[in-house]
Amino acid sequence: QVQLVESGGGLVQPGGSLRLSCAASGFTFSMYAMSWYRQAPGKERELVASITSTSGTYADSVKGRFTIARDNAKNTVYLQMNSLKPEDTAVYYCKVDYRTRSYWGQGTQVTVSS
Repeated sequence: QVQLVESGGGLVQPGGSLRLSCAASGFTFSMYAMSWYRQAPGKERELVASITSTSGTYADSVKGRFTIARDNAKNTVYLQMNSLKPEDTAVYYCKVDYRTRSYWGQGTQVTVSS
């Protein structure tokens, strides 16, 4: 079955960097677009970035600071986050739309604080 496992979250100071990973299994990874979402306390889950086979798209709030990438040989999608701000604090999830439904990972907490 489809499984998504995120890792790489943690506590970082403003201006710092983190790289999140999402390991995927249960489907032909290279054939599907992958996305990162985040959900801050008291807010709705929002799309951060998506990647197809070749190109990524970004929310305006992270454009120029975050980079999404994928390694099809490792069935893994990454989110490189630079110049982090306190407002980036959230639980980050990866997602794939496979066949008729969406699959989500369990999430990884990112906290940006001094």
